[in-house]
Amino acid sequence: MTEKRPPIYLYTDGSSRGNPGPGGWGVVLVCGNLRKELSGGEASTTNNRMELTAVIEGLKAIKWKDATVHIWSDSSYVVNAIEKGWLAQWLANDFKNKNKKKKANEELWREYVRCAEGMDLHFHWLKGHAGHPENERCDALAFAQATVYAGIQE
Repeated sequence: MTEKRPPIYLYTDGSSRGNPGPGGWGVVLVCGNLRKELSGGEASTTNNRMELTAVIEGLKAIKWKDATVHIWSDSSYVVNAIEKGWLAQWLANDFKNKNKKKKANEELWREYVRCAEGMDLHFHWLKGHAGHPENERCDALAFAQATVYAGIQE
């Protein structure tokens, strides 16, 4: 008999100081009593890239390829791309719109697809800056990284 693993809760946020500008991402992973925080950033990026990067980096940190993961994000871009089927359309159209122009962030979305393979993912949107403790922590991690990449000492 296979032991049922507990669900993993993945909280994510991204930030950029300017759009584009220096940016950061933050992740809080929770599984039972275990908790892990991750963060990183880039010198020149966009908010959407950082939001998506947070999800990707969180998924990369999960070692169970058959994990059930509840992903909480305040990014409508990320959540709607999955939940409303936009990503499936982008993949079907090779990330080209009706004018044959490429959609933004193709390489990140393709990386997301690779990272998500075999996992049971459930996306949840939550309002940012509304006091949710894990979202606020992710925001602080992302903002701190964006500040580092901006070269600002606060």
